[in-house]
Amino acid sequence: MKGLILAGGAGTRLRPITYTSAKQLVPVANTPILFYGLQSMVDAGITEIGIIVGDTASEVRSAVGDGSRWGAFITYIPQDEPLGLAHCVLIARDFLGNDEFVMYLGDNLLEQDLSTFVRAFHDDPERPAAQILLKSVPDPHRFGVAELDGSGDVLRLVEKPAEPASDLALVGVYLFDATIHKAVRAIGPSARGELEITDAVQWLVDNRFRVRAQLLDGWWIDTGKLTPLLEANRLLLERIETRIEGEVDGSSTIDGRVIIEQGAQVIRSRIRGPVAIAAGSRIVDSYIGPYTAIGPDCEVDHSEVEHSVLLERVKITDVPRLQDSLIGRDAVVTRSQSRPKALRLMVGDHSQIDVE
Repeated sequence: MKGLILAGGAGTRLRPITYTSAKQLVPVANTPILFYGLQSMVDAGITEIGIIVGDTASEVRSAVGDGSRWGAFITYIPQDEPLGLAHCVLIARDFLGNDEFVMYLGDNLLEQDLSTFVRAFHDDPERPAAQILLKSVPDPHRFGVAELDGSGDVLRLVEKPAEPASDLALVGVYLFDATIHKAVRAIGPSARGELEITDAVQWLVDNRFRVRAQLLDGWWIDTGKLTPLLEANRLLLERIETRIEGEVDGSSTIDGRVIIEQGAQVIRSRIRGPVAIAAGSRIVDSYIGPYTAIGPDCEVDHSEVEHSVLLERVKITDVPRLQDSLIGRDAVVTRSQSRPKALRLMVGDHSQIDVE
């Protein structure tokens, strides 16, 4: 079995962060989102993995490399334009051959590992042509929605229905056999000009190929927006165990589960976990509150930070309270001492600023 991870796409909902970074490489709990999917595939025994890349291909290649750190073998498959998930299957044909494969959206995060999903497919005595992962959601009109028969097989898929037939949303994890290649060649573009994977799966159903559904255990987060990304950061930090390898001086206090990597410094500060502080970062005369991930080589001085994600080389100085925030690489946030007092900003396109 092979893996296909989709890591193209512009990440428009996370701008301006994604103007300079692939959305799949934005870190949560100080690990790029894409890496969680890669690790999950390897844990499920899938080591031959294709990654669909777009405009951010060079960055993804640089971050992932040949996959050897996970014990995987990576093949990069360029997609010149984002023409839909089924188009990704189409262009990956040479890599996939006639093998069964798991397709995984690179900006998804799941609590459940892929091993259970793969095992359910293999243990089914009537092996389906496809297996999809579903999650009950309160707002199914925002997603592709599945309607099932009494045995749990798929009857119908509808993309973002006005009146959903169920509350079962497509999570973005699929398992296919080689029949899917017939389906993606048979369908045409949707109204938005893309080859939709929902249409390809529906083609399988309409042509009497069995499509099995499995319900997801635990949480699922599409990290394409700020609020769910911060929620993913919170959930993943809940899993950490204390590991203090950096320097913590005698005037500092550490409460709860905290990771302080080698080369990080905590001076006259309070850290209340769960918190992760990456190598090279320096926390001075500050409070770092729960559900905060501080990336490499950051500086936090005379400030309070909580429930936030700081990427590499961020500087926070004299900020009384920063929370629910995602701060991009090399950003500087400081409290000016000049008079008259005012809010002074240099803000990029598509930024979001909340001011009390």
